[in-house]
Amino acid sequence: MPTEILWQAPALALLIGYLLGSIPFGVLLTRAAGAGDLRQIGSGNIGATNVLRTGRKGLAAATLALDVAKGWAAVALADAIVPGHAPLAAAAAFIGHCYPVWLRFLGGKGVATLMGVVLALHAPAAFVYAGVWLGLLAALRISSVAGLAAAFSAPVSLALMGRGDLVPLSLALALIVGWKHRGNIARLVAGTEPRVGAGPRA
Repeated sequence: MPTEILWQAPALALLIGYLLGSIPFGVLLTRAAGAGDLRQIGSGNIGATNVLRTGRKGLAAATLALDVAKGWAAVALADAIVPGHAPLAAAAAFIGHCYPVWLRFLGGKGVATLMGVVLALHAPAAFVYAGVWLGLLAALRISSVAGLAAAFSAPVSLALMGRGDLVPLSLALALIVGWKHRGNIARLVAGTEPRVGAGPRA
């Protein structure tokens, strides 16, 4: 097989994943709704939890749904165009969300987009992911705890479901989620992490 063919398929999968994953729906939706620049509100994060701090529950729900959807769509589209390269597209979509070139690589924390890529790679693990995320969020009302637990549930559930081939990737992405939440972890240790619905954070 010609060398150019060998690298074109994975490169296309990476490009599709990154471009779709890097769409900053939270920023776009809040701006379109006249809610201001999301990066100047609350924590400055571009995800659904920070959108909720604008007081627009509908926008927050839409941001959450679209961030999940773009992760799933990136993997599904790449796999349809260049079969066999879904994991590459999954990684690129997640990295695109966390480090989008359009926002000077200052993106979100990846919890929703990680759920989307897990959904595309192995749907049963995504159901576990959603259960952990929503269950802990309802019980504790601490978004960071729910998101971190959900992210690390992915490699565990994939291993238990016999998808060991996806464990290294999902573990690596979960570790990035942990890194993106390092400020939250520090506040959890200090006992100052806010709960969902507690009002805007300076």
